[in-house]
Amino acid sequence: MRSYTRPQVAGEQTVWTRITAKNSLARRLDWPLLGAAVTLSLLGTLLVYSATRSRTDLNNGDPQYFLLRHFLNVSIGLGLAAGMVWLGHIRLRTAVPVLYGLSVVLSIAVLTPLGSSVNGSRSWIQVGGGFAFQPSELVKVGVVLGMATLLAAPLENEHRSRPDSRAVLQALGLATVPAVLVLLCPDVGQTMVIAAIAVGALLASGTGRGWILGLLGLGLAGALAVWQLGLLDEYQINRFAAFANPALDPAGVGYNTNQARIAIGSGGLTGQGLFHGSQTLGQFVPEQHTDFIFTVVGEELGFAGAGLVIVLLGVVLLRGCRIAVHAPDRYGTIVAVGIVTWIAFQSFQNMGMALGIMPVTGLPLPFLSYGGSSMFAIWIAVGLLQAIRVRSRTRL
Repeated sequence: MRSYTRPQVAGEQTVWTRITAKNSLARRLDWPLLGAAVTLSLLGTLLVYSATRSRTDLNNGDPQYFLLRHFLNVSIGLGLAAGMVWLGHIRLRTAVPVLYGLSVVLSIAVLTPLGSSVNGSRSWIQVGGGFAFQPSELVKVGVVLGMATLLAAPLENEHRSRPDSRAVLQALGLATVPAVLVLLCPDVGQTMVIAAIAVGALLASGTGRGWILGLLGLGLAGALAVWQLGLLDEYQINRFAAFANPALDPAGVGYNTNQARIAIGSGGLTGQGLFHGSQTLGQFVPEQHTDFIFTVVGEELGFAGAGLVIVLLGVVLLRGCRIAVHAPDRYGTIVAVGIVTWIAFQSFQNMGMALGIMPVTGLPLPFLSYGGSSMFAIWIAVGLLQAIRVRSRTRL
């Protein structure tokens, strides 16, 4: 019996043809950025599993407890990123007041009986089923989009080369409100990230150096005021003391930093092998699946693995910078720079505290650390970068 093949009707396209078409969405995505982010997330899944599979005090006797949850978080994060690309950064711009307002309301809720404390910081809202949400992660998205909206308006509508004083003050006020709320938790690390985002957004908008220097001076004065007024909890003061003097109380306030450095140093050039880290198996490093995930990288994958992580993060940042340069509008440029500043500062701070060159502030390592809120926020950021990229007229 002769087989019959239906002839292709003129104008009809196969799925592959539509995907590979010159102006298709797939062709316009930034694949190096996506590839680096996915690789980091999958590597993080293995590292989280290595850090928790023997922790019966955390995994309820199920070695795969955190593995499955982390993979689920990554999957949801990819879905959120796809949603950002589908919406587009321009369409999302109309929803910025709602997103920002929601982040502020949730930050206030954390300070009420609805909030719960983890490691001394009242930064979480329990949602049931063993899941908790950290509003400060949504705050970072809200601040990026909100500041970009305010700073880009005079540039696009009035064709200015830099935003006027009114726009700058409004943008700074927008960032200050959630920053103060987050600091009251107290969460110094996330407050520092918000401040870094604010500086990045101002620089991207072309704001004069006087504003930047003034903001840095105000930040320094604020830090001194917080210290003098005793607004920091004792555990936070101890963290800064241990950073200033690593030899201070190595079995107490300096324990985390000392154990982290031992773990990383024991990895050597190529590491002890995935799932074979002695410090990890011995559970010597606290919070190893979250804040100190980089110690697992250094111990089990060595200098080579740590270098690979840094290179992949560098790819994300480099592609983000290129997207900012070629963004189709000033709003997109400011959003992209805000995201790049966020990822760069948070990555440096996290790896720095694991190496002992930065104080311990409780920030997760983007893409790698366990945590649904942080994973969702970072993939929303990647989705926003991709949304800006697909609307760029320049081939990157």
